[in-house]
Amino acid sequence: RGSESAAPGMAPARQVLCLCVFLSAPLARSQPIRYSVAEESESGSLVAHVAQDVGLEPAQLGAREARLVSEDGRQYFRLERSTGRLAVRDRIDREELCGQALTCTLSFELLLANPLQFFRIEVAIEDINDHSPLFPEEQVTFKIPETSDPGSRFPLEGARDLDVGSNSLQAYSIAPENEYFSVSFRSRREGGQSVELVLEKALDREKQPEVTFSLIATDGGSPARSGTTQIRIVVLDANDNAPVFSHELYRGQILENAPKGSLVLRVVATDADVGSNGEISYSFSQAVDQRLSAFEIDARSGEIRVTQPLDFEAAQKHELSVRATDGGGLSALCKVLVEVVDVNDNAPELVVSSFVSAVSESASPGTVVGLFVVKDRDGGANGKVSCWLEEEPSFSLRAAYKNYYELVTASALDREERARYVLAVTAADEGSPPLSTTHTFTVDISDVNDNAPVFNQTSYTMYVRENNEAAALVGAVHAADEDEGPNSRVTYSLAPGGPAERAARSSVSVHSENGKVFVLRPLDYEQLRQLEVVVSAADSGSPPRSANVTVRIVVLDENDNAPVVLHPAQDSSPPSSELVPTWAEAGYLVTKVVAVDADSGQNSWLSYHLLKATEPGLFAVGTQSGEVRLKRPLSDRDAVKQKLVVLVRDNGRPPLSATAVLGALLLDGFSDAHMPRSGLAADNEDGGSLTLYLIVSLALVSLLFLASAAAFVACKVCRRKALKEGTVLYGPGDLQSSLADAAAAGTLPRAYCYEVSLTTGSGSSEFKFLKP
Repeated sequence: RGSESAAPGMAPARQVLCLCVFLSAPLARSQPIRYSVAEESESGSLVAHVAQDVGLEPAQLGAREARLVSEDGRQYFRLERSTGRLAVRDRIDREELCGQALTCTLSFELLLANPLQFFRIEVAIEDINDHSPLFPEEQVTFKIPETSDPGSRFPLEGARDLDVGSNSLQAYSIAPENEYFSVSFRSRREGGQSVELVLEKALDREKQPEVTFSLIATDGGSPARSGTTQIRIVVLDANDNAPVFSHELYRGQILENAPKGSLVLRVVATDADVGSNGEISYSFSQAVDQRLSAFEIDARSGEIRVTQPLDFEAAQKHELSVRATDGGGLSALCKVLVEVVDVNDNAPELVVSSFVSAVSESASPGTVVGLFVVKDRDGGANGKVSCWLEEEPSFSLRAAYKNYYELVTASALDREERARYVLAVTAADEGSPPLSTTHTFTVDISDVNDNAPVFNQTSYTMYVRENNEAAALVGAVHAADEDEGPNSRVTYSLAPGGPAERAARSSVSVHSENGKVFVLRPLDYEQLRQLEVVVSAADSGSPPRSANVTVRIVVLDENDNAPVVLHPAQDSSPPSSELVPTWAEAGYLVTKVVAVDADSGQNSWLSYHLLKATEPGLFAVGTQSGEVRLKRPLSDRDAVKQKLVVLVRDNGRPPLSATAVLGALLLDGFSDAHMPRSGLAADNEDGGSLTLYLIVSLALVSLLFLASAAAFVACKVCRRKALKEGTVLYGPGDLQSSLADAAAAGTLPRAYCYEVSLTTGSGSSEFKFLKP
């Protein structure tokens, strides 16, 4: 290793750049980038500026997560992302990697992850003269008969130099030079070298029984290296003939799965001598790189057999050196080349270089998901591998470079339809029987916000009772989103509306997380029957998607309004009196109590009951109609002035009620203006049946009647004027609108209009009850 110090300095000068710039991406896929570097280069030695050669800036290497990938996983080089330099990682021993091969190339890929792209790189390891020739033995002894003729040749086991090319073994020499021997060196056509000692002068045992010298092997490196072995020549008495092999080179074949003890071949050597000088024994001659433990030779028969299982993938050929020695010490060498026949005992291997486990559902067809290489350690047809993807229409395999394949998307993906793909890739060789390997790729489809929320109903109707509490829960809306993660997280809100919807939006709120709908303030059924708002459901995607639904909130009536008596008017004091003729029969309609209830439904169903009366048995009130009628004819014992209290009650729970107080005057011939006075005189003519108390009472009643009649007439006149102007007044305030509302709400079974007419110029009165 005398040249080790010179090798690192020579490395940059000996680099060879075969391809500098790729003109297009397809070319970069099909042709590798080739470099060279000297073996034993120091760690960190520059190989090439690879970023420049692939057309990238150094900053892009880091951004695209550039890295080096090799089939066997071993890294002999490193990539400096900051500078784009390809440098030696550790010292590289060419002989350890490639042995005696004339070329030694390390192949790997420069892989760019984002987006996925790779470049094939091949680096040739150039040999340096770092190995000296080495003889298998430090000393070799020859026993040569003294009768040997000049020109006789004696084969030697040559030295081995692990270097190749000009650095390999080039010449042999003898030191010190002597008059008896010279060395002959030549290369065989079958491979290997032939080294022989040539006898230049006849030996004389009596004169010189031993000859000793050094055999020097020199390589062609600069500076040259050499190796030495000692040669000891023992001069024997006459053993005239050395053994002779039938072939200089024997070839044999053996299956790699051949059992222990299987015969490989048999070597044969002959000796013309007789006796002990003609008895031949066989043995292996030790060599540097032979693995003799795999074979054994029978010393008598020359049969070579297997001692342990062979492996075609580890060594395809075995070179053996066999020596045949006779009893007189003469020997001969031959070469045995054993070829190992491959058996399909290795299944294909699938090595993943890069794999993306999650792919967006928006990925376009042709997106690269994985990159892998398939290889088979067997040779010939046993090593030819085909690769295919089990039936899956959404993905396919695409050949990339040599035995590299890309796993790509073949069609559009939809996560909502299928969120995960388990892809089985099978690699099979062409052996008999064929062997195969299946590798599984699990690809998860990542979500894209391509689905809007969907409500579980096209519209919602919710109910709330009036006079509700503030923030009352009335229901909930629910929307689902087929996406996942943030894209499926739904929030709810009230959609903006026009001015007409502002009042409704101010009264309603929706919970943003669970969609519960609340009414914020108490509602009054009599003012607002229903609310309509639009609820929006939006997901959390970017950009978000949303959907709207109409929510109708129906206000349910509560019995919170007591009946209101419209007729007779209750705001007069004393209350107005109805005039009843004394001749009226049973069933005579005295008046009708008219009441309304602002509630609806059964809460507005009114019933009328006679609560109190001066003569309880004289009057009856219609439960549904409110009509006050006579239950029996009038009698003289009945008081002239009657007072009735009518209870008006709705059908709510609990029921609410109101009372109507009305009066009735029982008059005889009330068309005569002086009827009271005439009646009193008649009574006096009957015999003085009335007492003074009765006279005073009648006088007071008459005065009260006259005052009431005057007030009643004035009121009716005012009402008639109002009727002529198109308006009917039923009491103080805007009673007409109240009646209209009541009728609209369905609280009155039928409508009545009462008109009171008083004749002018007479004391009689007439009532007309007109139905519309």
